[in-house]
Amino acid sequence: MQNIYKNLEVLDKRSIDKYILNEEILIENAANSLYSLILKITHKMSVITIVCGSGNNGADGYALARKLLGDYIVRVFVFKEPKTKMCQLQYNRAVEAGIERIKKILPCDVIVDCLFGSGFVGDISADIQKLISEMNKSARIRIACDIPSGINTEGNIENVAFIADYTVSMGALKSCLFSDIAKDYIGEVTIGDLGVSRRLYEVDSNMQLLEKNDMELPCRKSNNVHKGDFGHLCVYVGDKSGAGLLSALAGFAFGAGLVSVMGKGFEKPIELMSTTEIPHNAGAFVIGMGMGELPFDIEKIPYHIPCVLDADMFYQECIVDIIHSHKELVLTPHPKEFVSLLKICKIADIGVEELSKNKIEILREFAIKFPNVVCLLKGSNTLIAQDDRIYINTFGTPALAKGGSGDVLSGMIGSLIVQGYDRIRATITASLAHSFGGRKEKTTYALTPLKLIENIKNII
Repeated sequence: MQNIYKNLEVLDKRSIDKYILNEEILIENAANSLYSLILKITHKMSVITIVCGSGNNGADGYALARKLLGDYIVRVFVFKEPKTKMCQLQYNRAVEAGIERIKKILPCDVIVDCLFGSGFVGDISADIQKLISEMNKSARIRIACDIPSGINTEGNIENVAFIADYTVSMGALKSCLFSDIAKDYIGEVTIGDLGVSRRLYEVDSNMQLLEKNDMELPCRKSNNVHKGDFGHLCVYVGDKSGAGLLSALAGFAFGAGLVSVMGKGFEKPIELMSTTEIPHNAGAFVIGMGMGELPFDIEKIPYHIPCVLDADMFYQECIVDIIHSHKELVLTPHPKEFVSLLKICKIADIGVEELSKNKIEILREFAIKFPNVVCLLKGSNTLIAQDDRIYINTFGTPALAKGGSGDVLSGMIGSLIVQGYDRIRATITASLAHSFGGRKEKTTYALTPLKLIENIKNII
């Protein structure tokens, strides 16, 4: 996992004070980070355009221009004259070095966006919109310094934003880079070293970026075992039986020793067991997928074992009592289901569009109110929350945008719980495995839930 922060002003100041640095050192190292990336991705004497704003992001650009000059053909587009002390200093140095200034964005090999970075607030004027659009069309490779221009501190985009192939996030990772809408704009994200190591620069954060090695797949190490050693999962199959059956099949494929399905009016796959009651030895219960109306009294929800609640459960008024009373819940809503849950729980009465503008903080508010709940909020980037901690899974793919994908995920989480994982570890591992199962598909459009289940059997 990697730390993520909403802003880095405190960390910058801490580094300056604790390690006796200054703004100039930070800017020089930011430029060095951009320079190192350019060395890796393009050849000497490439034509490089650097678009500079008037603040310290512009200062990074001027310092970069000075470092590139001689080995590359460097042009600087000055959007606004320097305003900050550091921008003026770096501009003067670049001019003294003989940097070529241009008045129009021309075709080039590489364009570097040093307009705003983390300093962007407010609306984008028409002339800036036009400039960013020109930047997006002018180069073979596009690099953003810190944050692609047009993305604000909440990760939202009003009109237009720079579409980066690479984003160098200075100092540490910023949460605005991991909003759903930002996913199409940030490209490959790296961290720019500002003069001290990440271990020295960073402090512990309650927001974490998940990595592939955070996925702890089931592994049967002992030979002397039987099916009961790997847990018994019970899945409710509702009115739309396909959803519940997909969940049950996924749970079986992901390692549960036994999977029982309960409900009426469907044909059971041969490998699953039928039941009319939750088995006494069940280690987890999964309900909600294709359920329709709540099929039985709230008292029938088992409170002695973990439960995974999905889909139609988030439209039931009784879910408030379940959340307040049950100590071992995992909730897996998509955004529309989550706004219904927020309304029922009297936290917020908002639509999906408003949720999308501030998903992380709204999810955190929900999770802090219900600290015993693990909540996985689906999206382009999946958010997983417990209490005030947020985990972000960025490995999702458009291939998973199919009916049934979420049903598979709920079964995977339940399967890991019955195999002995705690709820947060089960949710993180299942979410990552689900994403990498989607990534095994060669096309972006052809993945089916049954193929996804086959894919998760072969993740390495």
